[in-house]
Amino acid sequence: MRTALAVLGTGLALSITGCTDEPDPDVPPPPATPSTTPSTSPIPTPAPDPVLHFDQAVAMRTVRHLAGDIGPRLATGPSFREAAAYVDEQLARAGYETRRQSFPVPAGDSWGVPVAAGRSFNVIATPPGFDPASPYVLVGAHLDTVAVAPGAEDNASGVAVLLELARTLGATPLPVVLVAFGGEEPRGTGDDLHHFGSRFYVDEMTDAERSNLVAMVAMDRVGVGGRVPLSSVEGRSERVRDQLERTARHLDVPFRTETDAASDHESFADAGFDAARVGSTPYAGYHSAGDVPSVVRPDQLGRVGRVLTSWLRGR
Repeated sequence: MRTALAVLGTGLALSITGCTDEPDPDVPPPPATPSTTPSTSPIPTPAPDPVLHFDQAVAMRTVRHLAGDIGPRLATGPSFREAAAYVDEQLARAGYETRRQSFPVPAGDSWGVPVAAGRSFNVIATPPGFDPASPYVLVGAHLDTVAVAPGAEDNASGVAVLLELARTLGATPLPVVLVAFGGEEPRGTGDDLHHFGSRFYVDEMTDAERSNLVAMVAMDRVGVGGRVPLSSVEGRSERVRDQLERTARHLDVPFRTETDAASDHESFADAGFDAARVGSTPYAGYHSAGDVPSVVRPDQLGRVGRVLTSWLRGR
């Protein structure tokens, strides 16, 4: 199967181990003498890193923490900062190098609630030794919510998959940059009043980062329904969406294909990058106090996790 990550291969080493009898502690060892006979014992080789599998139960715990323990995460508020600290800690624990990218967010209307201007930030995680002068992939999910919503589906679900991917990405053939975006939710109507974090991220990319980003995926509302929605922006590249579709079909994961510009992938697609969205099934609790952990289905998180993991590993 051809994917955005198929430009490099992967390999797993096999371990060869041996064992010896333990010496008698009461008998002193013989003096060392030079040996002229080559050893015929097998030479141990390092064991390969285990291939980790996506755990939907772990992802569901993240949903409960973000939406149940922390709750609404307005991009400029203290709960967002608390959630971002948690995400930062989890990404660092998974072995990533993290940094924060601050940007301004204007005053406006957060789904019926007047909100003041302030600052938010993206949490950016890069694998050790990341070189932006080499091909890489970016996977993101927005961390903020509208003012009144606990945001279990929108978008603790996407962040939960992001963090679980961080734990399982050791066998990917290309480096993967992970981003928890701030300021995705709107502060009014119109194209200029949403996606603040991802638009700022794109604006700040270096020439090397722009030249070597081969694919971007935004995970947004990925825990409802029984099919995995796969979207591209209308009139933009469909390459990444088509790759994800082939992966889902290969895994026998139910999916639907559509066009959608209502998430952070739009910022990348508008800048000319190959980008896609995973998620966006309608549900009753959208942008309301009813967006609680019980609306999220662990098995749907698992389906999304399987598709993304397989696509990233190029299998």
